[in-house]
Amino acid sequence: MGVEEEFLLVDPETGEPVPLNRDTADQASTRGVDLQLELTSCQVETASEVRSSAAEMHDELRRLRRVVAESAAAAGARLLAAGLPPTVPHEFPITDTPRYREISEKFGMIASEQGICGCHVHVSVPSREAAVDVGNRLRPWLPTLLAVSANSAIYRNSDTRHASWRSVLWARWPSAGPPPHFDSVEDYDAVVAMMQDAGAMLDDGMVYWDVRPSANFPTVEVRVADVPATAAQTALLAALIRAAVMTALDERERGEPVLPLTAHALRAAYWKAARDGLDGDGVDLLDTHATVPAQRLLATFVDRITPALDAVGDADFVRTELARLETTGNGATRQRQAYRRRHDVADVVEQVADATLEGL
Repeated sequence: MGVEEEFLLVDPETGEPVPLNRDTADQASTRGVDLQLELTSCQVETASEVRSSAAEMHDELRRLRRVVAESAAAAGARLLAAGLPPTVPHEFPITDTPRYREISEKFGMIASEQGICGCHVHVSVPSREAAVDVGNRLRPWLPTLLAVSANSAIYRNSDTRHASWRSVLWARWPSAGPPPHFDSVEDYDAVVAMMQDAGAMLDDGMVYWDVRPSANFPTVEVRVADVPATAAQTALLAALIRAAVMTALDERERGEPVLPLTAHALRAAYWKAARDGLDGDGVDLLDTHATVPAQRLLATFVDRITPALDAVGDADFVRTELARLETTGNGATRQRQAYRRRHDVADVVEQVADATLEGL
């Protein structure tokens, strides 16, 4: 598996986003880390080496966060792992590349009012056909993965009343959100071609669905998550996703049918996960469509993938980090706790900055 994390660069004094991604990337390159420049110039992205266990991935993520935090500081910025900047200007400067300028021209305010930071987990699969089938099988669990990672409760100096406001803003892109069910690779390719012809996607890089066959690697890429608050929570997310993919591949090998799932039920479950995170209810997509505690849905999900966790030796790591998550809360819970002390967004920035470096 491999992990990509997107981060914000903010002013150390005010907490407002600063357009220093090129300077931070230059600093990181001297420390042996290549950073990806994101759409807006207040963002950078890391890409891990391929790792085969959650513990190894945790070490890798800690290494990358440490280097990027040092590089950001050398460039005059502070690093934040948050789905959205807690305090923001009205729009963000677009990173000056031909592709990003074209995206900005075509999509306008959707592109310029961003600062959106997610986490993308790649898991190797044997073929594109397998990747498409795995995506179909993962759709019922995408809301649970969103709830686990939710880390964007505070935005524009306010409590959004959502655990993941990032996912709400991200859904404005015509190619974002949960993917439709695809009958085959040919069906997938036809839908992508149609959306590109319509202008809803500029190119294959704008297939923003929350699970997709990777355009560049022999993997299925799960993109539903906010960037988690801590490196440990990202490693937990990666372990859960890898085990879910393994479970889906086993179901495919056994010829088990993909469970039917209506678009309106999935949409409701997404909204509920974005609204409540792990602190409220979710929608049971596999049975009655009733609302049940989000923690119960998470426990059901973990039970389902436990044989895969055991097979790769990640079960103990996952149990430990789930217990820690229940005690400390995810990023959204932490942000709200900080904000409610004084209703001062500066407290949220401090909390997010500390969590970004937690355990490093």
